[in-house]
Amino acid sequence: MKRSSFIKNSSFAMFAFAISKGSSLSSLVADPAYTIEMITADAGIFLERGGTILFQLGDEGITVVDSQFPEQAGHCITALKEKSKSPFQYLINTHHHGDHTAGNIAFNGMVEHVAAHKNSLKNQVATAAKAKSTDKQLFPDLTFDGKGMLLRKANVKLHYFGRGHTDGDSYVQFRKQNIVHVGDQVFNRRHPFIDRTAGANITEWVQTLEKATKKFKADTTYVCGHAGEGYKTIIKKDDILAFRSYLQNLLITTAAAIKAGQTKDDFLKTTKSIAGSDEWKGDGIERPLTAAWEELTAEKQ
Repeated sequence: MKRSSFIKNSSFAMFAFAISKGSSLSSLVADPAYTIEMITADAGIFLERGGTILFQLGDEGITVVDSQFPEQAGHCITALKEKSKSPFQYLINTHHHGDHTAGNIAFNGMVEHVAAHKNSLKNQVATAAKAKSTDKQLFPDLTFDGKGMLLRKANVKLHYFGRGHTDGDSYVQFRKQNIVHVGDQVFNRRHPFIDRTAGANITEWVQTLEKATKKFKADTTYVCGHAGEGYKTIIKKDDILAFRSYLQNLLITTAAAIKAGQTKDDFLKTTKSIAGSDEWKGDGIERPLTAAWEELTAEKQ
């Protein structure tokens, strides 16, 4: 068979296979890697692989919250350049984990500042040093301690309410649009990763969520880092409170098992759900169960 005939026949076969599977030709040639959803006229989210990216298209500059991984950050940069001619002004990290900061390096040389809580920087530096990947990082150059930091040019404020998912999680408030990126302080109907090696504390986490819902307006739109299947990362106050209840129920469930004399291994094997928070399903329950057990038993020592 001639090469030209092979290509023609192969292309037709691929098209026929796609149609048989219910796909369209446009779905074959389009890039399905990422999606962008606008929340307001000038702010939206970028979803691909990693924690949700929130962005603001300002006249003076673009603000981006979190960066996923280098390849995904590159896609985000390209997509935002098509939406705005403004330069990249701020890149903000909600916390240090790689699915939120590994893509920072893609912004090197094009963003004015990278901002985060001081503990987020500390954790990122330590993690990179351990992995010997310091050369692949773009670390924050603007950090804050205490309760918050205002980036006046972008009208964006970073808030800190205490330990939770780590000891360096910021709540990033787009004040004009009334949107707050909470990062991994909320996993919407998905079992969370609780990083005790980076200062996570479930008991305080409950308190930080309560502080946040009291700080921001009742109609605030929130963006979280991750969501379970069938759920979105754009959420409201009720979803924040539901996750707070999940954490409370996690502690209650774990404390009851400890009091009953269960071993840690038996607890992890037999516990398949968190009583009172049945919406949290799927894989990964062993992560919060382990963290809660370690936290509660450490408090008794």
